[in-house]
Amino acid sequence: MSRSVRVVWDDELTSYDFGPGHPLVPVRVELTMALARELGVLDKVEVVPCRPAGDDELAMVHKRDYIDAVKRVSAHGRPDIAIGLGTGDNPAFAGVHEASALIAGASLAAARAVWSGEAEHAVNVAGGLHHAMPAQASGFCVYNDPAIAIAWMLEQGAARIAYVDVDVHHGDGVQAMFYDDPRVLTISLHESPRTLFPGTGFPSETGAEGTAVNVALPAGCGDAGWLRAFHAIVPPLLREFRPEVLVTQHGCDSHALDPLAHLMLSVDGQRTAYAALHGLAHETAGGRWVVTGGGGYELVQVVPRAWTHLIAEVAGHPLDPGTPTPAGWRELVGRRTTEVPPLSMTDGRSPEFRDFSTGYTPEDPIDRAIVATRNAVFPSHGLDPLM
Repeated sequence: MSRSVRVVWDDELTSYDFGPGHPLVPVRVELTMALARELGVLDKVEVVPCRPAGDDELAMVHKRDYIDAVKRVSAHGRPDIAIGLGTGDNPAFAGVHEASALIAGASLAAARAVWSGEAEHAVNVAGGLHHAMPAQASGFCVYNDPAIAIAWMLEQGAARIAYVDVDVHHGDGVQAMFYDDPRVLTISLHESPRTLFPGTGFPSETGAEGTAVNVALPAGCGDAGWLRAFHAIVPPLLREFRPEVLVTQHGCDSHALDPLAHLMLSVDGQRTAYAALHGLAHETAGGRWVVTGGGGYELVQVVPRAWTHLIAEVAGHPLDPGTPTPAGWRELVGRRTTEVPPLSMTDGRSPEFRDFSTGYTPEDPIDRAIVATRNAVFPSHGLDPLM
């Protein structure tokens, strides 16, 4: 399906490390890249390096005094609670600016490749730090790399960019940065803010001309309900908006094993969502697709498999879900963690869902979530919420 694909990678991307005991452990991306390499997925893409984002690039979405404050923390490692560094979620560490700027630079490299036409798709699995605010670190995120990539493409002349966020947590930082900008359509599918951080992402948050879209799903939602909601909301909006570029964030913390949230997806359901977004990139955005990672805190069972499937899908060579995990990779897991590695690339599920066009069940909390979102934003896009 795809022509040219880039994976942006530098081993230094694992330097984004909040220290022992923190849920966001860099080994998750290390194991992802190792699994993709051993399965031959990286043989089908161009792996390219990146440079850190410069101050002017960071300042497209972040306040300059915030960038300066992050640099001061970075120089000595001492907390600055006023900017959110030194909290339990965002511990201060020496080198935090450099590590964060490199992740932003990797997403910028992906955006440049796609916008310039050097690549049709590009992915930064270390990125997706969607909670960072203009002047505040939040939710494990210091610099908001998806927002920086979007802002850069807007500066190059993009008239319409769509951002779809499938992380279990609301994509609040990206939404906030473009809330009043009708050139950017942000769609976030996440666990209800009533039960999960950051406490935002209600359907009533609609932004400029209905371009902020929030699908707040009930705790316990699994593959079938999640896919039903996705297909009821995302394809019609993307088809109507017709973005020049599709940017997607792929936090895999929606998985049933994730320790920080309460949705119940499988790796198979997540893989199905990646394929749907790939198809929509070609259908609605001329194939221009910028892809990032995101959250995901089950470091061995979930993240490496989910994001290896993601890279394979982006490359246009999806993996057979029954593919065994390589022995060499399982040995690496044993050396780098205390966990028992999964033996195959599947959870053994065959995700199916009932399309919303078949009818609405008012008693179903997932259907109520779908209807709340459609009622809130579909009319702004000339779409009938009931059709």
